[in-house]
Amino acid sequence: MMKRIAFLVLVTSLLAGPALAVLKPGAPAPDFKAQASLGGEVFTFSLAEALKKGPVVLYFYPAAFTTGCTIEAHDFADAVDAYRALGATVIGVSHDDIDTLKKFSVSECRSKFAVAADENQRIMKSYDAILAIDPRYANRVSYVIAPGGRIVYEYTSLNPEKHVENTLDALRKWAAQQKK
Repeated sequence: MMKRIAFLVLVTSLLAGPALAVLKPGAPAPDFKAQASLGGEVFTFSLAEALKKGPVVLYFYPAAFTTGCTIEAHDFADAVDAYRALGATVIGVSHDDIDTLKKFSVSECRSKFAVAADENQRIMKSYDAILAIDPRYANRVSYVIAPGGRIVYEYTSLNPEKHVENTLDALRKWAAQQKK
């Protein structure tokens, strides 16, 4: 009984502990290059190069082939045409190695968008996207980054369901403001 109480206290303290401060709208998006895979093909993804083409939706996810991350990858794959219509590039980032992501990019991302390997967590740390309850993994955080390199939207939730809807809404609002 005491072990169970101790476990519950530990879990409660971890969940109630201070959350990492994600980057907020208006903040500069840290530039990065990383090995990535699109449709099983490996290449070097460069945020700076992608931003020259338009906004970027950068999303962090805990681990390839887990239930929530598979749901999220399917949702982003299903919405790629909507992102492209807004001129946006989608890139997912996790701590997984590139060999894992080669498979994930084909099966779960359906060869529709790239996923990047961040084994040393350099990118995750620069975006304050480390999962507080288990720092070996990324938190589920989505950013919309304007071509000028500033974050225009951030959404954090371990539930994968609203990341696509929310980032698309943010992109639409940003695009509308650009037309004014």
